[in-house]
Amino acid sequence: MTAPDFWHTLENLSEKQFKDFKWFLKQEDVAEGFSAIPEARLEKADRQDTVDLMVQQHGCPGALQITLSILEKISRNDLKQCLFKTVSSRRKDPKNHNHGPLNCDYGRMKSKLGATKTEIKLMIEKRQKKISEINRAEEISSKSADTHIVFSEQVFTVLQRSFKRLLANLIEAIEEKRQTAKTQAEGLVRELQLEISELTTRGAEVEQLSRDVERPDFLQSCSALNALPPTKDWTGVGVSPPSYGGSVATTVKQLEETLREEKEALVSKAKLERVRQFAKAVTLDPDTANDNLVLSKDGKEVYCGDATRNPPDTPERFNPGRNVLGKQSFSSGRFYYEVRVKGKTSWDVGVVKEAIHRKGAISASPENGFWTICLRKGDKHKAHNVHLSLKHRLEKVAVFVDYEKASVAFYDVDSAELIHSYADCSFTGKLLPFFSPGLHYDGQNIAPLVISPVNHNEYIP
Repeated sequence: MTAPDFWHTLENLSEKQFKDFKWFLKQEDVAEGFSAIPEARLEKADRQDTVDLMVQQHGCPGALQITLSILEKISRNDLKQCLFKTVSSRRKDPKNHNHGPLNCDYGRMKSKLGATKTEIKLMIEKRQKKISEINRAEEISSKSADTHIVFSEQVFTVLQRSFKRLLANLIEAIEEKRQTAKTQAEGLVRELQLEISELTTRGAEVEQLSRDVERPDFLQSCSALNALPPTKDWTGVGVSPPSYGGSVATTVKQLEETLREEKEALVSKAKLERVRQFAKAVTLDPDTANDNLVLSKDGKEVYCGDATRNPPDTPERFNPGRNVLGKQSFSSGRFYYEVRVKGKTSWDVGVVKEAIHRKGAISASPENGFWTICLRKGDKHKAHNVHLSLKHRLEKVAVFVDYEKASVAFYDVDSAELIHSYADCSFTGKLLPFFSPGLHYDGQNIAPLVISPVNHNEYIP
């Protein structure tokens, strides 16, 4: 039995039948006592390659047994019978026995050549894939460099002009790292391409030799070509994108704290600017004002006066607390307003439930429907029982309420910093802005609380 007999049999299979034939070759139970051929070696094998792989792994007798078994499984008993008759006739013809050892040697060598050719193809494919990986890594490295340069430019734009020299040094360092990564990638690609060239040449030589089996020096040539050319193990080789952040830290180390503060300030201002879009027009409701409070005609200012007015003591009016509510109520969505507290030593600002108690002593706590912050004794800021640590004295306070998220946040408008926030608030019904200008003591704390207009061009976006 010779390899051409197998090849002739497979040539008579349709494409689908040949595909099914190779599928059975990959199965461990293809035939009792025979192991499967690896899928990677069969994936792109043509009919000749498939014959070579079968003979290489199982020898001629084993390849025959497997072929007969698979032909039966794919319903090609006609080819099975034809192949069986061919084998039987060869066994009965003594003339064929003289060529048995020669055919076997040639078959084994041809199978080895086929295996070598397949292995070379796989090695080339792996290296081509590695080139793609390296090129992709270099591309990511280059894009990362561009991103860091843009970010650095944005940060330095906010700083003084003297920072430009440092920015130039930073960009130069990043470019050097990018060039280093690119040079490394190009060197690796050149090595891979050289190996591919050598493997391609060897593959062509093997391919040529596999077609010329009649050469007198066939066996000797096969032995010489069977060995693969020396190549590098590329498994762990690659290009790691360099860290450009280190260049930034090194170049501007002496300005690190300044950059951090500037960045935090920009982020804070951007966040505050986003919530300022929910600013609402708020005015004071005189029907709720304590009779010691003095309100401006436009309903935007309030302070505690000396004289006592005599308005009707309605259920809506605070007594004796020096408090007043805003006219506008909110029971959904988000709303924002700002209050100037400059020059004062005592005040309360925030939001409250409409149904809060307005008579007698009042405990301003979230449990009682109050979400406020306050100033006492000129420098002590509090949010209910929480003492607030502020960098400097407040001059303008912002109040932001998100009804659906049940949260209230307070901001220092000048620095855009978050002062305090209440979460998981028990909102029910309407909420109203709350103001308390505090008592005045012999001319102290006489400055009014002022509901300020929102200037949307105040911050850098």
